[in-house]
Amino acid sequence: MLRYHLLRGAGRRLRAAAVLLGALGLAAPAARAQDVYFSQPFANRLHANPAFAGLLDDYSATLSFRSQLPTLAGSFDSAGAAADWRPDVPGRHHAFGLLIDQDRAGAVGYTRLEARALYAYHTRLTRQVALSGGLSAGYGRQRVGYNNFLFGDQISADGQLTGPSAEGPDFAPVNYFSVGTGAVLYSDQAWLSLAGQHLNQPSLGFRRQSQLPLLLSVSGGYKFFVAKPGPGVATRELSYTPVAAYSRQGGSHRLEAGLYFTASPVTLGAVYRNLFGATGVGPQQLLAVVAGISAGPLRLGYSYDVGLSRLSADLGGAHEITLAIRAFDGLENAYQRIRRRNYPIAPCPAF
Repeated sequence: MLRYHLLRGAGRRLRAAAVLLGALGLAAPAARAQDVYFSQPFANRLHANPAFAGLLDDYSATLSFRSQLPTLAGSFDSAGAAADWRPDVPGRHHAFGLLIDQDRAGAVGYTRLEARALYAYHTRLTRQVALSGGLSAGYGRQRVGYNNFLFGDQISADGQLTGPSAEGPDFAPVNYFSVGTGAVLYSDQAWLSLAGQHLNQPSLGFRRQSQLPLLLSVSGGYKFFVAKPGPGVATRELSYTPVAAYSRQGGSHRLEAGLYFTASPVTLGAVYRNLFGATGVGPQQLLAVVAGISAGPLRLGYSYDVGLSRLSADLGGAHEITLAIRAFDGLENAYQRIRRRNYPIAPCPAF
């Protein structure tokens, strides 16, 4: 039976095994081949729902990096690039997006590279309310490195390594195709997002988990303006935005609620997250603290996850940083507003 040991000492091996058991519910990309949970979901909004393509900007490009679970033998790192574009054509109904992501799971030797194309169709239901529907199609490749695996026949009775194993690992790299869809209903002050990812539940080729589980998510929020920017003019914004979200993938559930405060150009936020896994270790609580600043078209965001439960604290925090370039034609929006042809400006926080 295939076994791997992160540390050689007997006591340390037991501790590593306990940590890995808990990580099944928290380190979804590596342990359960699930999607990454971002602490800046609005900076990484194209991951959450393809209907967000073209929703906040005429075009944008975002680079993101997340590092989590540093107390395991090698952290779980995710890096990505995202871009979306909403052509300036009559009706402005269409938008397109592209996602490229890479996950690396520390000493386990797991890597995944995935690229997704996105399309969104926007329509205005009333003068105050609009709807965006989106589709995504992606191609991914994942593999497990064997250098960090040990088999039972490599370990002697006194715990020493004896040499190469007679076992023949057969975990060949796996390619898969995945599709998703979603919708966002929004106005100038509120939004509601519904999305389903991996609808076809592609095969991953592993023995115990042969499919990438369906990911279902719902999220929303409401922005309260203390000072609202005027149409077409870059005036100061002062607002606070409560948000909530729920997602389910495989045997894992995530429930979160938070609050963002914006005093342009600065945004601060705090999100409480409750994770329910299928490992029997009980729910885990985390608090994500978010800070971001904007300078013209540039957006820079940083967040840190603080473990509130014992296991999540033992696993260590998570750092996440995003850098985005965003463009929105405020003068054109003001002109279209006068002609009553424009869409509401979605109120999602920038970070």
